[in-house]
Amino acid sequence: MPKLSELPPGYTGFIESVGGKGAFRRRLIDMGITPGTKVSVIRLAPFGDPIQIDIRGYELTIRKSEAEKILVSDRTPLQTQYNAGVEQMRK
Repeated sequence: MPKLSELPPGYTGFIESVGGKGAFRRRLIDMGITPGTKVSVIRLAPFGDPIQIDIRGYELTIRKSEAEKILVSDRTPLQTQYNAGVEQMRK
């Protein structure tokens, strides 16, 4: 799964997980960066830091080091759950 920091401008995906520990992770979650949320990369600064994203209807700028802790997917959470269910039924 790609990290948010690896995505090009214009990409839209869904947050799969938020890494980090303690106050750092809590701050990301408090900003609305939670699993299952749709996120779009708007633009990158010239050297790739910071990264401007659109999440929950507002624009947010985060550091590249923060974006490296966020895993994203191009599938919706429901698609992921459906696929997991189908795989279990096949077993």
